[in-house]
Amino acid sequence: MSLEGKVAAVTGATRGAGRAIAVELGAKGATVFVGGRSTRAGRSPIGRDETIEETAELVTAAGGRGIPVRCDFTVVEDVDAFRDRIESEVDGQLDVLVDDVWGGEHAVEFKPFWEVDLEKQLGMWHNGVRAHLVALHRLVPLVIRKPGGLVVEVTDGDDDEYYSGMLAYDSVKIAVRRMGRVLAKDIGKHGATSVAVTPGFLRSEEMLAHLGVTEDNWRDAVAGDPHFAMSETPHYVGRAIAALAADPDRHRFTGQALASWTLMREYGFTDLDGTQPDWGRWFDDVVKPGLDPATVDASKYR
Repeated sequence: MSLEGKVAAVTGATRGAGRAIAVELGAKGATVFVGGRSTRAGRSPIGRDETIEETAELVTAAGGRGIPVRCDFTVVEDVDAFRDRIESEVDGQLDVLVDDVWGGEHAVEFKPFWEVDLEKQLGMWHNGVRAHLVALHRLVPLVIRKPGGLVVEVTDGDDDEYYSGMLAYDSVKIAVRRMGRVLAKDIGKHGATSVAVTPGFLRSEEMLAHLGVTEDNWRDAVAGDPHFAMSETPHYVGRAIAALAADPDRHRFTGQALASWTLMREYGFTDLDGTQPDWGRWFDDVVKPGLDPATVDASKYR
């Protein structure tokens, strides 16, 4: 289940799931083009400290080859330059495209849609949907040059019936999920596979900062949100996608909306702490019935 000799590109790879996905692909031996806006020379509007150079170094340290490329995936010219870099560095070989760009963190508001900041919601659409479409338009032609390519659209959730309580956010994530599913019909003609993949309750850098904890003491935040006991590191979905990418029979999943927990059941990987968080089962057993999560033994779901 190695990715030696394979080339991947990860959009939105500066931090969070994108960074961990890139690192886990590198851990299986892949060359990974790391795309994002934050560099050591200049930060993105989000203003966090993580950079694409750091991600690329982590990829290389994990056993792969990380290549950082500064790119705003909403800008066609930037994505053209990203594609040209792949052309020049590896003769246009692209076996795996993971489309994880987001950039909507600061637009999330749990309010009725007519009460939220409209410009922020439109910005969420711009960053979260336009960027995915531009990346697919410019990079999929590389993936389908030869049979066996894989495209992964990273989203939030695998169920279109569930409503997060945020209209714009929900519609962005459904749109991304739909891209991963229906793209399978187009690229399947070229022997390629397309899926959507979601993490569970993601313990990203942004979430840890929001809750005022670190990865070392994250359990301190469970008292404030008992569902956080079921959280997973970004490496969990990273390992899910890396396992899928290395599976020679992955085409059986094409057109599906998958999740870190469904792929864990398939491939048996663990999170960094050796546990196997199953957010899907927790959601069905605890969230949907409206049980008090503080009364449920979360260890039975890890």
